[in-house]
Amino acid sequence: MEFNPSRRSERFARFGCGFAALCSLVIKRLLRTSVATLSAIVLCSCATGPYSRPQQQTGESVVFIGEEPSKLAFMPIADRPLRVRSQYLAGTNTTEYLEGRDFVVDYAAGSLRRTPQSRLPDFRANVLFGKEDFDHSGFPGYGNAGFFAFVDYRFPGTNRWPLQQPQAQFLKRTQTRLRAGDPLKIVAFGDSITTGGEASRPELIFWRRWADGLQRKYPRASISAVNGATPGDTTANGLQRLAAKVLDKKPDLVLIAFGMNDHNLGSVPLPQFEQNLKQMIARIRKETGTEIILLSTFPPNPKWKFGSQHMADYASATEHVARDTRCAFADVFNNWEAVALRKKPEDLLGNNINHPNDFGHWIYSRVLDGLGL
Repeated sequence: MEFNPSRRSERFARFGCGFAALCSLVIKRLLRTSVATLSAIVLCSCATGPYSRPQQQTGESVVFIGEEPSKLAFMPIADRPLRVRSQYLAGTNTTEYLEGRDFVVDYAAGSLRRTPQSRLPDFRANVLFGKEDFDHSGFPGYGNAGFFAFVDYRFPGTNRWPLQQPQAQFLKRTQTRLRAGDPLKIVAFGDSITTGGEASRPELIFWRRWADGLQRKYPRASISAVNGATPGDTTANGLQRLAAKVLDKKPDLVLIAFGMNDHNLGSVPLPQFEQNLKQMIARIRKETGTEIILLSTFPPNPKWKFGSQHMADYASATEHVARDTRCAFADVFNNWEAVALRKKPEDLLGNNINHPNDFGHWIYSRVLDGLGL
C-alpha cells in the first residue's frame, strides 16, 4: 500500500474549506498529528482561490453555549437560508429553528449564534458543561442528545470529501462479487462505536449506512451487514471473541474498528495493539480467506479523565498494520480531525465522551465511501 506524504498534502490542500483563521488552531495539534497530515491541513486552512460547484452539507451537528458563536465545519454560502432543526432526520416531533428569531448567521466567520430569545438548547445546562478532567460516572444523565441542533447549508468547494485514498486494489474479490450481483456478507467488528453507540436509529450506524449505499449502487447484489462488535472491547477482548463474533458468521468482508478503548489510560500498550490487530487479520484470512478493512478512530473528549491523549499514535499504528498486511485502510482519524478543526468536541460526541452522534457516524460512512468500491 503506497502512502505518499506529498500526495496526501495535495489532497488536503484541495480540501476547499477556506479556513484562513484556523492556522493557529493547527499549531495546537502539532503534538497529536503527523507532520505530513498537519502540513496538509495548514495548506488547506490558509488556501484561497476560485471555488467550483457548491457542495451540500446536511445534518451537521452543533451545540450552542449561551450566545457564543458556534462554528460550522465549512464556510456557508449566503445564497439561500440555512436550515436548522432539532433532529438529524426531520420527523413529526422536529422543531425547525428560524433565523433572526432563534439564531443569527455570520457568513464571514462561518458561524451561528443563539439569540437572547432563542428556542435552541443552551449547552450550559448540560451536567458536564465546564467540567475538566471529568469522570462521567459521577454525573448521572450525562450526554448531549438533547443539546444538538442540526444544520443544512451549502459551502464552496474545489474538491471531493473525504480525503481518503482509494483502496479497491485490496478489495478485488469484494468488488467482483458486487459487480456480479453475488451475495456479500459484511461483519462489523469492534467496540461500542461499531455497535452504534449514540446513533439515534440503527440504520444510521456508520457501517449500516455504508452497506445501504453499496446496495443502492449494486442493486443486483444481495448485501447483508451484521454486528460483530461488543461495547467496551479492546483488541485483547476482540481476539478472545474472534471466533464467535466473526469467524462463525462466515463473512465475505470484515471491518475491524478498534482503538478507542485500547488507547485509554492503563489499557492496551501500542506495540500490543499492533500485534493484536495482526493476529486478528492472520486468523481471519487463514480461516475464512475474506478481505479486511481496518478503520482508525477519532480522539475522545480531551476533558475526559480516562483518555490518554494518544489517539493519533493508535491511528498511525492502525495505518501501519494495514500497510504491512496489505489490508484496506479507512482513515477516519485524519478526516475527523479535519472537520474538528472548526468544531468543539461537544458538537460531534453523542455521549460527550467517546461516541459519535449521527453526524459523526456520517463522517465514518463517508470515509468508507472513499475506499472506492
